Amino acid sequence: MGRENGTPGQSGGQSGGHTGSTGPSRPYDPAYDPLVAPTPGQGRDYAPTYWIGTAGEPPPDDGPITHDVDVDVAIIGSGFTGLTCAIFLAQEHGIKATVLEANRVSWGCSTRNGGQAQCASGRLKRSQWIQRYGLDAALRLHEEVCAGMETFKTLIRDIDCDPQPGGHLYIAHRPEAMPALEKEARLLREVFHYDARILDADTVKREYVDDKEAAGAMHEPEGIGIHAGKLAFGYLRRARALGATVHPSSPVLDWTTRDGVHYLRTPGGIVRARAVGVATGGYTSQSLHPHLKNRLFPILSNSIVTRPLTPDEIAACNFRTTQVITDTRILRHYYRLMPDGRLQIGSRSAITGTDAPRPQYEQKLVDDMVRKFPALKGIPIDYSWWGWVDVSHDMMPRIFQPDPAQTLYYAMGYGGNGVMYSAQAGRRMAAMIAGKNPGPELPIFRSALPFPNVREWVESPAFAPFRRLGQRFLYHWYHLKDDVL
Repeated sequence: MGRENGTPGQSGGQSGGHTGSTGPSRPYDPAYDPLVAPTPGQGRDYAPTYWIGTAGEPPPDDGPITHDVDVDVAIIGSGFTGLTCAIFLAQEHGIKATVLEANRVSWGCSTRNGGQAQCASGRLKRSQWIQRYGLDAALRLHEEVCAGMETFKTLIRDIDCDPQPGGHLYIAHRPEAMPALEKEARLLREVFHYDARILDADTVKREYVDDKEAAGAMHEPEGIGIHAGKLAFGYLRRARALGATVHPSSPVLDWTTRDGVHYLRTPGGIVRARAVGVATGGYTSQSLHPHLKNRLFPILSNSIVTRPLTPDEIAACNFRTTQVITDTRILRHYYRLMPDGRLQIGSRSAITGTDAPRPQYEQKLVDDMVRKFPALKGIPIDYSWWGWVDVSHDMMPRIFQPDPAQTLYYAMGYGGNGVMYSAQAGRRMAAMIAGKNPGPELPIFRSALPFPNVREWVESPAFAPFRRLGQRFLYHWYHLKDDVL
């Protein structure tokens, strides 16, 4: 969809008469599972996250779609990617988008993550980029994520989202992890000219944090902790101030395309769009569009947040940093000391949505926290939640137009590294929608999200349980690799 001269587009949205934030019409569904549920629901309340509990009242939106409407660009999904895409469509291309959300604004990944913005995208390390794509492409990917970090920093400059800069501490959770960490740090310094430093265990525990598991660490210069709810609400305000309209309680129930026009049926009316950007992440339903079916494997991640730590508890854990921290487990932990003195920690969770509410998964995370910080044994947990992570089958994201004959685009597959890169992905998808070159020649812009290897099984509706069975086996294997073998 081209507006080569930046001529403003008309959103066709319907903001007239609506004031305030659209409240929920249905309760939060703790067992929602995107591989099973036909849609993400309609008008469901937020998950009970720390971010929602402490972000204040949600800003005004434009209310649900209530009648048929013609728009230039429809964005499906009002999380970080969808809202930043709307921001950049307006700022850089003069196009005012109409954003459709099934439930409340930023209801999915964007208000259930750990709030860690790292200089990464997808699950692969730089060394794995070289193995998969070759050195030249890996260097361009590194430039892309560094540019993405600058995009993110610029966006949050005027948003009150409690930023905690200082870098990223990647902690070796046992001595056996140190050789690989040292090798990666050397590669980052010598090949990518990225100032990663190795710290020994004593330095980590004395100068940063006394994580009892720490056998050393790699320190990266880039990394920012943010308040995910305040960031989402800031993006919403920015997008609407630039002329985008944002419509919660408006799930896409049916999608057909005729003569270059996309007909998106919502409960309140049909949105006829000249172009569509999909930004639904880990909450992408299997029935949304054929180009997206089975392209992601959503997995659950749990998070807990303690009550504020006392000065004695902070001293007992020797928290001398508020940087974002992860450990080297395959099923990694991510954690940090928050601006209000609470500890937030997260890791992988249940396999299915039905299992997610079981207390054993929260208890496991509590036990993991206490193993790292014995002084916190028995501390009250004020917030506990889980959410779906959009993992692609090759562990890398895509910002892509799957069919050159259709004005359909998507940006997703961040694999848990979307807090920062979603901003850059939103910018890249906005350029694609506007008919511009999205950026450097990179595989994540030039290829579709892949299917799993056994495609003929995966495309069967009966395959989902087998995928989950395989995931269960993998989690047991990863636990053995992380902590036993």
